[in-house]
Amino acid sequence: MEELARESIGLLAKPTLESGSPNLSSAGAVFIMLKSSLGAGLLNFPWAFNKAGGITTAVLVELGSLIFLISGLVILGYASSISTQSTYQGVVREICGSAIGKLCEICFILNLFMISIAFLRVVGDQLEKLCDSLYMNMTLSGEGPPPSQHWYTDYRFTLTALCALVIFPLSVPREIGFQKYTSILGTLAACYLTLVIIIKYYLRTEQVIMHEVSSLASMFSVIPTICFGFQCHEACIAIYSSMHNKKLSLWIVVSVLSMLFCLLIYSLTGLYGYLTFGADVAADILMSYPGNDLIIIIARLLFGISIITIYPIVLLLGRSVLQDVCLNDKCRSVMLLEPYERCTRIVLTVTWIIVTLVIALFVPDISEVISIIGGISAFFIFIFPGLCLVCAMETEPIEPRKK
Repeated sequence: MEELARESIGLLAKPTLESGSPNLSSAGAVFIMLKSSLGAGLLNFPWAFNKAGGITTAVLVELGSLIFLISGLVILGYASSISTQSTYQGVVREICGSAIGKLCEICFILNLFMISIAFLRVVGDQLEKLCDSLYMNMTLSGEGPPPSQHWYTDYRFTLTALCALVIFPLSVPREIGFQKYTSILGTLAACYLTLVIIIKYYLRTEQVIMHEVSSLASMFSVIPTICFGFQCHEACIAIYSSMHNKKLSLWIVVSVLSMLFCLLIYSLTGLYGYLTFGADVAADILMSYPGNDLIIIIARLLFGISIITIYPIVLLLGRSVLQDVCLNDKCRSVMLLEPYERCTRIVLTVTWIIVTLVIALFVPDISEVISIIGGISAFFIFIFPGLCLVCAMETEPIEPRKK
């Protein structure tokens, strides 16, 4: 996701690709699509397997959703080719009209905002477990009755301090260049977590009794989680526009391969996490493991650091689109002046961080946030691609569609 965001930062606010000639290979496109999909949603998949009513039901829902996920990617690639736009909102605006384009921009901002909350909730979960582990170590090393938990070991304080001392300084600059040094971290954290969950399953000492009860309601309830986990549709147009060979058949191959790789990683994580804990699995799979396990601590640190580096990128993207939505051309030209631009940037950054932090502190678990994000993601995965297809079929001649 870091590499994806690095390429998308300069594209989101531009209606066309203004950089040099596209030079992204097909293999590179698959890799960036994979990295854009693998993220915080991975932590929620074992819980989703339980929520769906068992392994069979969850896998069937995944496979069914995969058809629509791949179809949406293909439609968006086609829409980008006929609109010559390089951003999601640009394609929707060009093909479906300004009103639908404005709705797309609002959904884009809301989606980025909720993703920021999910990221902070994940970091908060890991800090809570690490703080509990620190408190237990202090208790075991001392003598006499266990001391009361100190205020500085409360995850709410540590998360707030992290936002003020680390995330804000990383988020406030106009441009963010550090992500090029962390482009592999998200994928590494995801693959490491999957491997750890599989190993922990085979090393378990207790057997878990499964109570698999599925229904239509339970099947549909996990679709938002699947949408959140597999979503890369918002950025797929930027990826497609950067490809050297934009042949639609090649884009179909890229879409299928990237989604199949994601399906493998998500399914392995969900399967083995669910088999390890059964119905007792937490919404954040890392919260189900003991806090003093070194392998799990490494997984928490990897995921935490990865998300801390991604959050400023998401904020920057949301901030840029928010300015485009809220300001007209005249106001935007004034805001480009250095004093006004800096002031606006700081105010938007502080407001974004404070609001997302407050919400993240009061959300009981990540599943609540992911359900909302998954619902918003349905617009980008199903609704907007469908509208683009309908509008394109009404306006485009038949011959170019056969290419």
